[in-house]
Amino acid sequence: MNSVSVRSLLVRGMLAGLAAGLIALVVAYLLGEPRVDAAIAYEDAHTTEHGMELVSRSLQSTAGLATGVLVYGVALGGIAGLAFCFALGRVGRFTPRATAALLAGTALVAVYLVPFLKYPANPPSVGDPETIGKRTTLYFLMMALSVLLSVAAVILGKRLAPRLGTWWATVAAVAAFAVAVGLAYAFLPAINEVPEDFPATLLWQFRVAALSIQLTFWASFGLLFGHLAERLLNPAPARPAVAEPAAEAAAAH
Repeated sequence: MNSVSVRSLLVRGMLAGLAAGLIALVVAYLLGEPRVDAAIAYEDAHTTEHGMELVSRSLQSTAGLATGVLVYGVALGGIAGLAFCFALGRVGRFTPRATAALLAGTALVAVYLVPFLKYPANPPSVGDPETIGKRTTLYFLMMALSVLLSVAAVILGKRLAPRLGTWWATVAAVAAFAVAVGLAYAFLPAINEVPEDFPATLLWQFRVAALSIQLTFWASFGLLFGHLAERLLNPAPARPAVAEPAAEAAAAH
């Protein structure tokens, strides 16, 4: 793939990430923010110490949320666009649209779902402030392991395909990925800092909202970027011009 195509796909990835971020922003505002407000209300009701608020809650839930989600979307869209350049034609005989959908699904699982199942998202009032560095490090370590194991699973599947066939090679690669992730879950330390009296329903709703935001983002990105990549790499053939009836009649004479 030449540098022009790579640059074009990078730009399209960032644009698709921006558009997907806008869609995810709506989900985050409608589903996530009410749960954040409820968690903050719980924290206010159970503590007498209140630090100085540097940024107002209204600004956090509007401009702050929009900035974070959109920057996240553009950045991940660009990375996914570059990953698409590498994956196209190397993971199977898929069209650009199908490759984009496969890439988005894999990213959802590797970048978010696998780390989320080990270290699920918690509302702002959950967690010891003194362990935030440890928790952040463990989360990103799990994410890095998940991405590396995903790449290794793809390589394993490609090498097994000539001997086992595509279907069984895929099954073997997925099984190996699941086993490796299970071992990582077993060896990495668990973290459970949820207060005993924290509402279980609120915790569940917050985590479902967090998962819904990511699902919305990656599904939207896969569809949008797949469409843009398909139009770039497989443009529709130009339709032949339709001759005017008068011109046809003159040509007949």
